[in-house]
Amino acid sequence: MLKKALFLDRDGVVNVEKHYVYRPQDFEFMGGIFELCLDYQRTGHEIVVITNQAGIARGFYSEDDFCRLTEWMSARFLDHGVRLAGVYHCPHHPDFTGPCKCRKPAPGMILSARDGLGLDLAASTLLGDKQSDLEAGARAGVGHLGLVRGHRHIESVEFQEPRTAPTIH
Repeated sequence: MLKKALFLDRDGVVNVEKHYVYRPQDFEFMGGIFELCLDYQRTGHEIVVITNQAGIARGFYSEDDFCRLTEWMSARFLDHGVRLAGVYHCPHHPDFTGPCKCRKPAPGMILSARDGLGLDLAASTLLGDKQSDLEAGARAGVGHLGLVRGHRHIESVEFQEPRTAPTIH
């Protein structure tokens, strides 16, 4: 049986948007993120983070730096009772590595999560802070798309109808 997921963009949804965060001391969780995830987890959603990480392609930090921060972040989620089912990242940037199929608004990370975790995308939700996040969800066939508002705290989520038909399955 396929599972439903809550897909979260990282920078601007999980943590406060800052310039190329890759160290725990610079990482600041968005207010309300743990409670939001617990609510979704209680309704049977797998929690999955999908994040563009152009700082890797730009040479600002390494894959190892990203992995260390991800381990630290995952442990903080566990401290609050939230288990991340997966964290998917795109280390590319078209100006440095050329085009790829994973960088949002492409749906590659979502499709990888679907295949790796056995997810029902039509029953899933994606929350992002940019239209490119929502476009990736729409292109992958995610059923519920929400735009997060707030700078340091999740103030609201504006749900939208998917505007783009799924293009890749």
